[in-house]
Amino acid sequence: MKMLVPFLYFIAGFYLLICILLYFFQERLIFFPQKLAVDYTFNFDGDVEEKFFQVDEKTMVHALHFFSKNPKGVILYFHGNAGSLEDWGEVADDFVKMNYDVLISDFRGFGKSTGKMSEASFYEDAQMLYDFLLEKYDAAQIIIYGRSLGSGMAVDLAAKNKAQQLILETPFANFADLAQSKFKIFPVKVLLKFGFPNKDKMEKVDYPIHIFHGTNDEVIPYDHAEELQSVLQTGSTFTTIKFGTHNNISTFQEYWTKVKTILK
Repeated sequence: MKMLVPFLYFIAGFYLLICILLYFFQERLIFFPQKLAVDYTFNFDGDVEEKFFQVDEKTMVHALHFFSKNPKGVILYFHGNAGSLEDWGEVADDFVKMNYDVLISDFRGFGKSTGKMSEASFYEDAQMLYDFLLEKYDAAQIIIYGRSLGSGMAVDLAAKNKAQQLILETPFANFADLAQSKFKIFPVKVLLKFGFPNKDKMEKVDYPIHIFHGTNDEVIPYDHAEELQSVLQTGSTFTTIKFGTHNNISTFQEYWTKVKTILK
């Protein structure tokens, strides 16, 4: 019995230490940015411009604006939690071929973007990009697209602004719930700085929402998409990619067939 008490203290102390580490280092568990030098040169085909949005002295958001020859509208694209525009910029090509301009940015700390990450700052940056597009396009020409983590920014933006439609690829219903499911024995919801409550906010979107999710998604389980499906309104669609995983949805013909009907 005398040996048990110190052991329990050790377990409690170790548990507390893990909780402290989870709180202070959670960004390293969530975000996997690739940094790019300011003078890095991109090598994308077609008409593309670099955009630098100076938020404050320490914060600059970098984006790429791709142009089609006869644009039907513009896609404001929010990418996932890893990499940079060096790779993510490639997603624009197929949309440009469908006659849509594309604006895609790197989050703070990704690529050439700088500044401190926070949920509020992500929302503010998304709004800034949307406002920039409003100077060149009508709201009815703007399509908001959120991929994985980017669904958090996309849904929040859609809930606050008019647009033609919202497209979500491999989204989560609530990021806090997703994170809690990954670390079941820790009070993640209490420690987490990022909530991204997509389901609650989607109920405020009054235009079509289109969801794509794979049944074999190993990062964001398919049941998150099913939960979001429950709040879809008339005119919205839910496309299941059978055997699709988190990173290969765009390799399935079902995805492109549906996208082409949406972006007609």
